[in-house]
Amino acid sequence: MKIFHNADEILAAVGEELGTSEWVDITQERVNTFADATGDHQWIHVDVERAHAESPFGGPIAHGYLSLSLLPMLGWQIYSTKGAKMGVNYGSNKVRFPAPVPVGSRLRLTAVLKEATQLGDGAVQMLVEQKLEIEGNSKPAVVAETVSRVVY
Repeated sequence: MKIFHNADEILAAVGEELGTSEWVDITQERVNTFADATGDHQWIHVDVERAHAESPFGGPIAHGYLSLSLLPMLGWQIYSTKGAKMGVNYGSNKVRFPAPVPVGSRLRLTAVLKEATQLGDGAVQMLVEQKLEIEGNSKPAVVAETVSRVVY
């Protein structure tokens, strides 16, 4: 776990690999819960029998946005901004879904601090490259450049 105590520590860490999260299981229950929360009940995600019979993926897959939504939870396992007044998601410059995530997969996140910019009033903007790996697959589920702001 990488812990940043102030803006100077963030600025000094540009270029560093911040770490890797624990594995998380992608269950059908998780996929169904996400479908209910978002209203996206496309059969390739929630109709297990049909997905096994008709899907080019051989069974149900997780929603791309479900995979993306795991980044904050897994990111907290990799780094934190101790003592910060607040942190906010500012956006994403680039998000890609190179590989589908079959139900039953395990995922983990790696993060690299690509850029950090002092904004004033104690705020720092961080650009973090995040890759969500699928266990046993050479292609990641998600590659994203996320932008966040931290205020100390």
